[in-house]
Amino acid sequence: MPRIDAFLKLGTSQSCSDLHLAVGVPPMLRMNGDLVPIRFRDLAGAELESYVNEILTRNLADRFRAGHDVDFSYVSEDGGRFRVNVFRKDSGVGAVFRAIPAEVPSLDSLQLPAVVKSLCDHHQGMILVTGSTGTGKSTTLAAMIDLLNRTRSLNIISLEDPIEFVHRSKKSQVIQRELGTHLPTFAEGVRAAMREDPDVILVGELRDAETISMAMTAAETGHLVLGTLHTTSAVKTMDRMIDALPADEREQTKGFLAQSLIAVITQVLVRRPENRGRRAVCEIMVMNRAIAKLIQTDQTHQIPAQLQTGRDTGMQLLDQALLAAIRAREIDPDDAYAYATDKRLFVRHVIDRSLLPRFDAQG
Repeated sequence: MPRIDAFLKLGTSQSCSDLHLAVGVPPMLRMNGDLVPIRFRDLAGAELESYVNEILTRNLADRFRAGHDVDFSYVSEDGGRFRVNVFRKDSGVGAVFRAIPAEVPSLDSLQLPAVVKSLCDHHQGMILVTGSTGTGKSTTLAAMIDLLNRTRSLNIISLEDPIEFVHRSKKSQVIQRELGTHLPTFAEGVRAAMREDPDVILVGELRDAETISMAMTAAETGHLVLGTLHTTSAVKTMDRMIDALPADEREQTKGFLAQSLIAVITQVLVRRPENRGRRAVCEIMVMNRAIAKLIQTDQTHQIPAQLQTGRDTGMQLLDQALLAAIRAREIDPDDAYAYATDKRLFVRHVIDRSLLPRFDAQG
């Protein structure tokens, strides 16, 4: 058994989300958003590198020795599944293991807004799930794919880096392809997928202009495209999409967003009360005529006003969602305050008053 499995088993037994390994410190677990050290010695460079080498395939080991970071999925001997990133830094090797649940969660179990489920009824266009790294975007997308898999007869092609949740074909056929293993780039993966009679294409990350362009083409030609961006609001998502492509394609991109973008789901992970885990809280933008016009006339800064008044179609600002979750006692108000955009709305809910000067000084 690879020695690293002992740390992974300890982490999963305590419901941690991540295991961090770095030279000069003991292994650390991500527990409810905080890093907590394991009672173990500080890891030496040669020791940690030997742990990592035990689980690298020959191809991954060659890439790592050539100076590249490597991303891959790892299944421990007891069946636990993890997304892994291995890298080098000034003090030596580092690695992060993200625990992947054995079962794909449902949208209901994630407590996502009801509108997210209704978005899966669309047959063509683009739905974007956005947020910072580690906010659960992949989990939300997996739940959406699982809903489609259980309820519709579709050919679903999922392009991932790496494959995380494993989908077993149910009512639909689900084909999962991994970057670096089955395809060289996301753009090439989308191009190939469009020749494979897809109904739904999931693009793990719209990380460059070519991938964004190919995903837009797929959405415009009768496919439902799901994708992610590392943007933290609907407005920033629109601006990122428009700015990502060459200037001479700007008007074409705005036209695509106005006509083919279905929705943007932007999420953060916020602690539950009494450190009982974390849950996703979402800002939701659903495309309508008013928002389409704002995009086409370069007035994306006015989109938040539309989200604020669009509750009848499932829209909401992040601050609205955070306040509703606080009132329902579903999230920790101090953690919610950290994620809030207009912090003045949250001051009266804050329990730890020492937080206020720090955030006010930053704002």
